[in-house]
Amino acid sequence: MRTFYYVHTGHRIGLDRFRRAVAILNALKDEDITLLTSDYRIAQAARDFGIQKSVGIDVVRNIPQIAHNGDKLIFDSAEANPVMLEDMRNYFSRFVRISDKPDEVKAENEFLLSPYLEDEGICKAVVVADKYFTCKEKTVPLSYFFGDDDYEKDLEKHVDFIEDLRPHLQLGFYYFLDYEEMLKTRFVHYFEFEEYDEMIMQSEVLVTASPQAVLDSLASGGKPVYIQREDYTRDFIPLFESLNIPVVYNYDKNHLNVILETVFTRNYEIIEKNSNKTANFLKESLNL
Repeated sequence: MRTFYYVHTGHRIGLDRFRRAVAILNALKDEDITLLTSDYRIAQAARDFGIQKSVGIDVVRNIPQIAHNGDKLIFDSAEANPVMLEDMRNYFSRFVRISDKPDEVKAENEFLLSPYLEDEGICKAVVVADKYFTCKEKTVPLSYFFGDDDYEKDLEKHVDFIEDLRPHLQLGFYYFLDYEEMLKTRFVHYFEFEEYDEMIMQSEVLVTASPQAVLDSLASGGKPVYIQREDYTRDFIPLFESLNIPVVYNYDKNHLNVILETVFTRNYEIIEKNSNKTANFLKESLNL
């Protein structure tokens, strides 16, 4: 009986769920868990994040090609419809689902990890890797991270939203090579994809459309500002509002400028370091 962790990734999805998976799997590093991703490229790079076993499976329906009936699964994806989810609950002996939906409903034969809900069989937790809770000197006044995916090149389309603020740019994983080279000419300073941790820990203010980067920045003592992308879910908005994290819609440059003028007087909430809580819940739920 084996344990798997499936996470939805890809050039139109980004790596927010993957970065969360890395935090969770590193907290469970003593357990034998195989990461399944919907993208072969990040599966190959997973070892650089401390993940020893990872397999790319292309699409969610290919999970049974790797996992067998009776195995255990942690599932972090919004791909599955209700019928598929019920099939998974019946296929796996233990099934843990991760959801960011404020109105989520836990099914009878599953366990749930959520930033909003708290009840029997549910762990209420905001997942952030322990390493980000070490506050380091903020040597970069302002950074901008659109996200790890930008298939439609929206960063370039809306570059006037941020360019004149002269931020350090964080490059993403799924950027086209020619696109990445162009961006390097538009931003004087930039972080390579592999320098994400340095960017998070060194940035005093982080403007980002990545929900996970918002949480990582907040944990590290930064002051994140969230940009709501049109192609991204709004499930995180209630969480960010509860943490007093400012949110900008429609690339409203005037609103962003107002936020940046007052960001140092904003009382951000503190998020808990709860990797042990999450790990213990998963171990108990999966009988590890």
